[in-house]
Amino acid sequence: MQGARNLTAIMDLSALAIDILLGLAFCIITLLVIYTARHYVFTLNRLFGRQRQPYLDIEQGVWPRVVVCVAAHNEERVIADCLNALLLVDYPRDKMTIMPVNDRSKDRTREIIDEIAARNPGRFQLFHRTEGRPGKAAALRDATQLIDAEIMIVFDADYLPARGLIKQLVAPFFDPEVGAIMGRVVPVNAGTNLLTRLLDLERAGGYQVDQTARMNLGLVPQYGGTVGGIRRRALDDIGGWNIDTLAEDTDVTFRLLQHGWKTVYQNRSECYEEVPEVWPVRLKQISRWSRGHNQVMVNNIRKLLANDRIGRIERLDGALLLLIFVMPMVQLLGWVVAVILFYAAAQSIVSGWIFLAALVCYGGLGSNAAFFEIAAATYLDGHRNRIRLLPLNLFGFLISMVTISRAALTQVMDAWNKRELVWDKTERFRTEAAGVASMVSGEAPARPGAEGS
Repeated sequence: MQGARNLTAIMDLSALAIDILLGLAFCIITLLVIYTARHYVFTLNRLFGRQRQPYLDIEQGVWPRVVVCVAAHNEERVIADCLNALLLVDYPRDKMTIMPVNDRSKDRTREIIDEIAARNPGRFQLFHRTEGRPGKAAALRDATQLIDAEIMIVFDADYLPARGLIKQLVAPFFDPEVGAIMGRVVPVNAGTNLLTRLLDLERAGGYQVDQTARMNLGLVPQYGGTVGGIRRRALDDIGGWNIDTLAEDTDVTFRLLQHGWKTVYQNRSECYEEVPEVWPVRLKQISRWSRGHNQVMVNNIRKLLANDRIGRIERLDGALLLLIFVMPMVQLLGWVVAVILFYAAAQSIVSGWIFLAALVCYGGLGSNAAFFEIAAATYLDGHRNRIRLLPLNLFGFLISMVTISRAALTQVMDAWNKRELVWDKTERFRTEAAGVASMVSGEAPARPGAEGS
């Protein structure tokens, strides 16, 4: 009798566990379907929808004073190219100051900056930061205190601006509601190896389709922290740079949104960056992005969803953007739950099959939605021959998914043990000048091997 009761109790617990797993499975499938639809909507909008580029016609005006901050930490390989390109941009000289934000560099970065500044008197405001909290956000916070210009443009030291870029980034600020602007990032070293080619495709999908579609649809374009500008009044309004996050750019995006400021994305305002050329550097980079983004998500998602001054669709899009680095863990969990349900739900085998079929359908249609964005981007960029590399992006996607999930778990353990997150700089690879002369003439720099990729 006692044995029968124990067996009944075990069966009841098993049934309860299966019900819980089915509920979890339903939530996972719902999230996956939402993100799938999101990718398809963005792709279709870029291919067939009305395109918004509202500020590109502004070529003349009373240009405001700007300070171009170049964030630099041990950037001896790249800083000269960036500064020399900025010296040749098409913006009134008396209205633009270049401020290298040299944050505690231990290599020749300071020497290179001083040499270029000495050859170009009146063009620079030097800021050599020798102490204080490490990290880009902390350095920008200190630099901001020295700036009296209306507009603050931010570049990373490896970025190479084209001649007309600064005017393109400043033009949206003629609209008094605009708080921040973001331009498109294009890899300058796309043709170096397979990894850089794959990252080039990934960047194209993210900017040419994802960012542009969000701008077209009146959603939430993201301020990316480089190739972008911010209105000083807007920055003061939201309380300045947040030094307690690894993703100060994403943090700014959502604080601007909640304070009523618009963020603008300009797809035709291109700047050229150096992407990682080896996998260990790439994995460290995406791990830092994931940890920083999730910090912002935890701090902002409840406040965003509760802010009724923002439209419902904007709040939904913002929440989905905040959760983007959680989704790899959700998908991995979905696979685990699918296997458990398939083998454990013997008394409800139909449920197991249904969920497994749903996950298979998502794998065939849903997870590929992001790759459709990339395919659309290669078409829109006129580089259709590169699409043959698209299947290889799946391997990069799987590696990134595992890396992001690991970073999230590590972040939880760090929070539990009260360990501080440490900012980590991305390694540079450039060994020679990247074609500054061609860039400042308004052309894209040479991308070796890119056309055949």
